[in-house]
Amino acid sequence: MVNVQRYDLTGAIQSNAQTPRVAISLVGGHQYALAGAIGNLVTEEPDWGNNRLLKSLPHEILALFERDLRQVLLEQDVVCYEARGLIDRVYFPITGMISLFVAGGEGEIVGTAVIGREGAAGLQSGLGQQRSYSRTTIQIPGYFAVISATRFKRAVCSSAPLRDLVFRYVGTLWAEAQQIAVCNAIHSVPARLCRWLLQVADATGSDLLPLKHEYLADMLGVHRSTVTVLVQVLQERGAIRSRRGRITLLDRRMLERSACKCYQAIKREKSVVQNDEVRR
Repeated sequence: MVNVQRYDLTGAIQSNAQTPRVAISLVGGHQYALAGAIGNLVTEEPDWGNNRLLKSLPHEILALFERDLRQVLLEQDVVCYEARGLIDRVYFPITGMISLFVAGGEGEIVGTAVIGREGAAGLQSGLGQQRSYSRTTIQIPGYFAVISATRFKRAVCSSAPLRDLVFRYVGTLWAEAQQIAVCNAIHSVPARLCRWLLQVADATGSDLLPLKHEYLADMLGVHRSTVTVLVQVLQERGAIRSRRGRITLLDRRMLERSACKCYQAIKREKSVVQNDEVRR
């Protein structure tokens, strides 16, 4: 039984759009205020199982920081970190998705990575105080397990296996960013669009994607009108169905054939971390 009440909240995360709506879970009877907002207080038991990174951890390693995790419901456009901002929290997506953007010299922005149920944002803070190179935002709203960077670092410092996992995962994100840099330079926009759609579906575990054309344009570094034309082409081919603010994948095989080879390369790299057994 979920008990929901309305509260005014104060905290640290800011949104450049509208004031976000945030749900806050009670863990161990303690209220955790994450963002300045009007939000819903949710008193249901948290479940980290949908995040593959957390699920992969042996119980004794997860126990080092599990009591400090807080389950929160974050809406779209909440800013986790600004570019060059201090990484003060670690976000493990449970049902939502995070996007990373880098700005160009003329103010344009391009997406460099998406983080979903396979990973976490800010994991590198476990190695010491870190600043974010990218603007990191909640792209698909949902539940996230959140912990302060200070408390996560404390757990990492006390566990060599957890530290090794952080190193491997950070390396995976770095490899993804390099792969996407190559992709943006040599592959066609239609192929890159198919790659992004598949990546988002993998990150969320769903073929129903609440994505606007503006977001896809930012991720691809192109004009919105270009995305609109390409989405219409994919819809006419029966690969997707596009409605206002939503895209449904209908034929993954067609999308995989149309996507550039970077999709499989990134997928393989992420699977290495997911499939590696964490040493006790």
